[in-house]
Amino acid sequence: MTSDAAARTDAASTDAADTNVVASTDARCSAEELRGLFLFEKLSGDQLGWLCREGRVMVAEPGRVYAEGDPATAFYVLLSGTVVLSRRVGADDVETTRASTPGVYSGAFFAYLGDRVPQVYNNSMRVTEPSRFFVLDASKFAQLMADWFPMAVHLLEGLFFGVRNTQEAIGQRERLLALGALSAGLTHELNNPAAAAVRATAGLRDKIVTLRHKLPSVAAGQHDGAVIELLVKILDDAAARVASAPALGPLEASDLEDAVTDWLDDHDVASGWELAPSFVQAAIGPDKLDRIAAAVQTAAQGPAASAEAGADGSLAGALRWLADTIETELLLTEITDSVARISSLVGAAKQYSQLDRAPYQVVDIHELLDSTLAMLAGKIGDGIAVVRDYATDVPRIPAFPGELNQVWTNLIDNAVSAMGGSGTLTISTALDRDQLLVEFADTGPGVPPEIRDRIFEPFFTTKPVGQGTGLGLDISYRIIVGRHHGDLRVESVPGDTRFRVWLPLTAPETGA
Repeated sequence: MTSDAAARTDAASTDAADTNVVASTDARCSAEELRGLFLFEKLSGDQLGWLCREGRVMVAEPGRVYAEGDPATAFYVLLSGTVVLSRRVGADDVETTRASTPGVYSGAFFAYLGDRVPQVYNNSMRVTEPSRFFVLDASKFAQLMADWFPMAVHLLEGLFFGVRNTQEAIGQRERLLALGALSAGLTHELNNPAAAAVRATAGLRDKIVTLRHKLPSVAAGQHDGAVIELLVKILDDAAARVASAPALGPLEASDLEDAVTDWLDDHDVASGWELAPSFVQAAIGPDKLDRIAAAVQTAAQGPAASAEAGADGSLAGALRWLADTIETELLLTEITDSVARISSLVGAAKQYSQLDRAPYQVVDIHELLDSTLAMLAGKIGDGIAVVRDYATDVPRIPAFPGELNQVWTNLIDNAVSAMGGSGTLTISTALDRDQLLVEFADTGPGVPPEIRDRIFEPFFTTKPVGQGTGLGLDISYRIIVGRHHGDLRVESVPGDTRFRVWLPLTAPETGA
């Protein structure tokens, strides 16, 4: 079924469906009339006689004959008139079939399967004009199938349950494949900040040991109080700068590092090139180093100066202490950023899975899209540019967020696969009259016109064997159209493929 067909509704039909038909069973059953129907043309005279004895002919006035979900009590065969079959989507009955051909049948078709399947009508049927039906009770239809077509029953049973089991198995595999891909991507994304935090923690331990070894000299008064006070003041300023992560361009940082290295060399600080990067990251340039040098010189020339100050009281000692302390701030910042990144990824995973939330709720579509992109970051890779073009006036909407995330995953995964690791994926949102529009556009080769009408069919896939099940778009279509009363369509030309999802802004009056 195409999305255009699924979107068709008939207001007059909906009104008529609310009223049951007035039916009469006074009409006589004719074996010859039944023989003229394609369904019964191969039956013997005795079999046709049995049908007329056990069944009945019903005349139905315009209106509803039966409703989807009601107990399936009868099998209907159209003799004359017009029938309309429909399925329930959200708050509406969506027309699936309209026919006037004698012999069209509907109703308790699966009665022969007994209690192994729910015996309810899987669609609704109404008539638009006075119509005649041959009607057979469900129990009689089951008896007919078992007595007259035992082999056919076995074949149909195998086909029915086989297809259902296959769909369930492949659907489960589809979910597991998606989970595996997401898990691999999430593991990769988590590993980077976790490894950075481990490295930073090890470095921080070394710096703390170094600073601890310098405590005795501070306790012995080998550092002048004024120098220590100035260093602490500069350190506080440096910590604030490190926390705010000043943005220095590569050339600017390189120039400043060269200037600091030259200053340290001019002041006889050994291995100054090792200290320069830390000072640069804290935005400490030659001007602040001049202030430190002046304070150390003043302390060395003052009345409290002593020969015991030694190297630890020198300019080099003061600068190394400052550099080590700045390194601890930088390492703490790296650990904080890494842990924050891990927390963000875990939050995205929770948002994606919706494990701790109600299945139906009012949601922010942008949050769902962002969480899915975070989960798929590893699979998207660096070769694909992701553009978020989100409208600012999009409201929160009622939805099944976990299921929508599954749709976003399928559409993004298809786009990434189509582009072969290189291209642009643009995700945009907008208000479209009384609906929210979410569009996924990729720069891949496009969907060929000859298969465009088939891409939403179950098990249809263009991916190589083992890489796709053909259920991703089918599942997405059923989630959007069946569960959310929305629409899903595709437009495609080479270099520009767009999957568009429409979602209602409000919940159906009858609930989701």
